[in-house]
Amino acid sequence: MNCLPVTEADLHAYVDGLLPLARQAEIEAWLAARPEEAARIAAYRGQNLALCQLFDPVLDEEVPRSIGLPGRRAWWRGVAGRCAAGVLIAFLGGVAGWTVRGTAMQEDATRPEQVQLATMGPSAGPAAGLARRAAIAHVVYSPELRHPVEVGAEQEDHLVAWLSNRLGKPVHPPHLGQLGYDLIGGRLLPGQSGPVAQFMYQDTVGKRLTLYVSTEQGAAADTGFRFAQEGKVGVFYWIDGDFGYALSAGASRGELAAIATAVYAQLK
Repeated sequence: MNCLPVTEADLHAYVDGLLPLARQAEIEAWLAARPEEAARIAAYRGQNLALCQLFDPVLDEEVPRSIGLPGRRAWWRGVAGRCAAGVLIAFLGGVAGWTVRGTAMQEDATRPEQVQLATMGPSAGPAAGLARRAAIAHVVYSPELRHPVEVGAEQEDHLVAWLSNRLGKPVHPPHLGQLGYDLIGGRLLPGQSGPVAQFMYQDTVGKRLTLYVSTEQGAAADTGFRFAQEGKVGVFYWIDGDFGYALSAGASRGELAAIATAVYAQLK
């Protein structure tokens, strides 16, 4: 018996875990034959996970006493749930204007350890969305044990040629061995409006960091380094000409600043 055609509604139901087991198996077989669609669905799952990590703690917060409503805890849970759902819809729809949680760091692009702190607001521009998408991609792929990358570091020449061709501009992974991180490979990811690249590194104890490279900003004005904290993931990010870069890891701001300096120096 032929299975039913796979619709976008089926894919979203699959991501949300709402399909019967038989239909779920059909969707998994369909995705196995379509790597680009599988990557897109993996990104959606990563978005769900990241949003849960960001918003679930809100459900346990006390409602301000000034509200003074009976059953206010249940009311607060409903509001938080609707807010999270709204954010997810906006994200999947490619809506701009995300406000990155945490702090922004800018001014001296070559000395990120000395940048001044400033609160990032809605006018932070295209770099804000870059940081969030990079953090989500890091959360999705860095825990993978068997398939953390699509192309391993042993095929670096092929990896560079492939990603450069797909992004339409030459890209290459910086080498961070002197900082204790070795390249383990990279992968192609769906961005907001086209393909982006992710390079992954690992140190001797298994801690991983990722470099997210995007050309979706176009020839945007250069920015200094900024720092955002997304849950347990720190992100240093900046825009340089045609490229947007975001370095993500579960590391301190100081460690990421040192690595960002080395990355910036090699990519100039």
